[in-house]
Amino acid sequence: MARNNDRQDRGAAREEPEFLEKLVGINRVAKVVKGGRRFGFAALVVVGDGRGRAGFGTGKAREVPEAIRKATEGAKRNMVRVPLRDGRTLHHDIRGRYGAGRVLLRAAQAGTGIIAGGPMRAVFEVLGVQDVVAKSIGSSNPHNMIKATFAALTDMQAPRSVAQKRGKRVGDILGKRGGDDQAAAS
Repeated sequence: MARNNDRQDRGAAREEPEFLEKLVGINRVAKVVKGGRRFGFAALVVVGDGRGRAGFGTGKAREVPEAIRKATEGAKRNMVRVPLRDGRTLHHDIRGRYGAGRVLLRAAQAGTGIIAGGPMRAVFEVLGVQDVVAKSIGSSNPHNMIKATFAALTDMQAPRSVAQKRGKRVGDILGKRGGDDQAAAS
């Protein structure tokens, strides 16, 4: 019996890793009924582990804390892994699109910081990106901006995976020349 309880305690500790949560926005909506107005709330939350995994979720409820809880649960269920260069920036520049929302994400040098506005900044903070330049080109709607950002991030490919698919070396993909290429050219 004691062994069974130990297993449950270890499983509970291992099950839930520590996540960073950012509340992007809360919408209040009103429904007009016979006795007056009924208010509801919709929350948009971004969750990440700070090491290349992130997700977003939405939740609706009559009270704000319940809407945030639902959104957080949805974000944890829909997490995606994004390959990062040196654990701090993106591998390459990329565009994302969702509806009228369009975003441009660019890799940046060390020390640049996160140059992005509003909802995109929250995504990069929970993702663990330290250096990036991002621009929202289309809609400023937070839902569309986040979905466009995640559309771009899911299309991100690490040079190692591209090289593996093509059956080449990473240096060939990046266009870096080795010592034997230069000797053959001479």
